[in-house]
Amino acid sequence: MSVSRSFVSVRRLLVGLAAVAALVPCVSRGDDWPYWMGPQRDNVWREEGIIERFPEGGPKVVWRAPLAGGYAGAAVVGDRLVITDYQTGDNVKVDNFARESFTGIERVHCLNSATGETLWTHEYPVTYTMSYPAGPRCTPVIHDGMVYTLGAEGHLICFELETGKIVWQKHFATDYAAKTPLWGFSAHPLLDGDKLISLVGGEGTHCVAFDRKTGAEIWRSESSDEPGYSPPTIIEAAGKRQLILAYPAGVASVDPETGKRFWHTDYEATNGSIIMSPLKSGNLLYIGGYSNKNLLLELGTDAPTATEVWRDKSRAAISPVNVQPALIGDTIFGMDQGGLLMAVDLATGNRVWTTPQPLAEDRPLGSGTAFMVRHGERWFLFSDLGDLVICEI
Repeated sequence: MSVSRSFVSVRRLLVGLAAVAALVPCVSRGDDWPYWMGPQRDNVWREEGIIERFPEGGPKVVWRAPLAGGYAGAAVVGDRLVITDYQTGDNVKVDNFARESFTGIERVHCLNSATGETLWTHEYPVTYTMSYPAGPRCTPVIHDGMVYTLGAEGHLICFELETGKIVWQKHFATDYAAKTPLWGFSAHPLLDGDKLISLVGGEGTHCVAFDRKTGAEIWRSESSDEPGYSPPTIIEAAGKRQLILAYPAGVASVDPETGKRFWHTDYEATNGSIIMSPLKSGNLLYIGGYSNKNLLLELGTDAPTATEVWRDKSRAAISPVNVQPALIGDTIFGMDQGGLLMAVDLATGNRVWTTPQPLAEDRPLGSGTAFMVRHGERWFLFSDLGDLVICEI
């Protein structure tokens, strides 16, 4: 499998939206990207007028904005861009499974998306106790003049987008006695009508729905020693809207209005590493995790139920540890934990093709990965080496 590509190194661009803005010279501003994976939470870029290849020397830099550490993406609505980071003087390079204590400040920045000017910043002291303690993990959520952020230690805050004024806030450790996951709170909150749904963890509070306007708890559901990192995902099956919760010890479907369970399937995620959002095609639902953990369920058509089709196929399916894969028809496209880009048949788990490209030419780049956004027949990949790649797969 060969990947045709156009790429540019963006290692010095501290906010990647500067590069994206340069790709759309024919419109006054780009489409909104209000939360993780975009307007439909599917990593599809539907804007028109995007260039086919990068110009020689790369796209023009529109603006730059300095940031401290972090893994969270930016959310953009209109002329507002919100992104988070973590500022510390500590050496945060630790072993994958080490838990040490680091002091610093988590920050929420609101920038003018056209100029990069800082409009407001909110910061609060925080002690990090997780591994990979470089900064926040979750992309902000922007909706109806509000912005919601979730920090790596479980600080959930609602701000006025225009002013940065705090409307309400929760701290999962204080309010729910929740333990910080090994790799921090990383499951992106889900906006559903007037509810903001977030993983919390603990007995009876694996998932909690908050009133997005007031922060009042609406319902709590399921129990988990470790909440995992898989964002809550809503699907429709058997004529019911179902909220799918994938965590290290199981996969559950609950009513998104009440939190009441529809069905549950046991699951065992290695090292608690269930990260991807479930993928649904027809009546099939796929979940994959670290070290060849995989599970395909068949959903009921007459009632909200699920039965196992297959699980834990060795050297098959996909283990998307760091990046959400995409489903097109009955084929999954994504980056496996071994640094391979691959296509997988959903029904069987068979790998249709694999390639080390575009991260490497011949041999897979270890655990290398790239964030994937689809635009028509092309893909924009932002790799962990700092390369922004346009490719066809």
